[in-house]
Amino acid sequence: PQAPSTRNDIRDCSADPPYLPPTATNTTARLAVLRGIMRTHGVHAYIVPSTDAHMSEYISERDARLGWLTGFTGSAGTAVVTQDKAALWTDSRYWTQAERELDCNWELQRTTSIESIGMWILKVVPAEGNVSLDPFLFSIDTWNSYSRALHGSGRTLLPLETNLVDQAWGDQRPLPSSSEIYSLPAEFTGSSWQEKVAGVRQRMQQHVRRPTAVLLSGLEETAWLFNLRGDDIPYNPVFYSYTLLTNTTISLFVEEARLSAEARQSLRSGCPGPLCVQLQPYGQVSAHLRRYAQGSVTVWLGTEYTTYGLYAIVPQEKLLEESYSPVMVAKAVKNAHEQEMLRAAHVRDAVAVIQYLLWLQRTVPQGQVDEFSGAQHIDALRWAQQHSRGPSFQSISASG
Repeated sequence: PQAPSTRNDIRDCSADPPYLPPTATNTTARLAVLRGIMRTHGVHAYIVPSTDAHMSEYISERDARLGWLTGFTGSAGTAVVTQDKAALWTDSRYWTQAERELDCNWELQRTTSIESIGMWILKVVPAEGNVSLDPFLFSIDTWNSYSRALHGSGRTLLPLETNLVDQAWGDQRPLPSSSEIYSLPAEFTGSSWQEKVAGVRQRMQQHVRRPTAVLLSGLEETAWLFNLRGDDIPYNPVFYSYTLLTNTTISLFVEEARLSAEARQSLRSGCPGPLCVQLQPYGQVSAHLRRYAQGSVTVWLGTEYTTYGLYAIVPQEKLLEESYSPVMVAKAVKNAHEQEMLRAAHVRDAVAVIQYLLWLQRTVPQGQVDEFSGAQHIDALRWAQQHSRGPSFQSISASG
């Protein structure tokens, strides 16, 4: 029989023996280890998202838990594992891809609704069963949706701060990034980090609830506030961090050894005093927030980027919740200098695109270019432009 074309080469779990394409990952051993750990914790179902602890759109390899467990490499999905079943939910962009990457341990659910995940859990988990997840990987809204889906069913939604996939992954899990975190030169920012901090503190004082602190979880919030950049996530100039900013103190949770000498000097220039940035280990944010929340305080946070794990640390009456933090709101309004820089960047990019279109006009008729080599060529043209730090996502290249 003819070999199926790679485009249609998908799994067939009804065949005997089941047919798996070469793109599928064998997940039998991984699931067995995870299920053993679940038994130890008394967990009947474990929910695995595709996000990281900062609700980032893109994630690092170290955070690709869903990909490791299932073999599915799409950017959005949710898996649920019980002792005898495993299912993946994803949207229509990824159905064919999932059929090529999953083995027959997995059911593919062609939807992403939490109602549908909840219904499936209620069918396969006995009443009195525990449904667990890592609260530091779920947004507040998503947590509340699961809570509603299971409410009154006799099943318990049990947050577990130990991530069970990380335990199963063990020493095969990629290491955290160790690349340098650097200062963005003043010529690109239009305002110093000290001015930005002063602006946020002013918003705190003007707010009717007079919050005593702002908690920043979104990676771009901290990067923007301190004019720092990194490359912990492909295509994104950010680094793993949290910030707790009060009226008199600034705590930046980051791996200090990774800061360039210049970045460290910039952050320490106001010490001692209210513009002194105290560097704390990245992993200490929960403990620090727990201590801070014991006082007479009000913590302002943006619910879109804060995980349920951090949110739950602060007593409800001490929270000031808005969709976006004051830093995200300030960052959205570009100053005159940033606007000028944006326009200049677009001009440089337009030059690269025009060079590309001319190149295509010359080379396509010769039959010398395909979608992949075309994408590589435009990347090279963009890299050649001044100040280029690479594309903002992998080129999506198609013709015809």
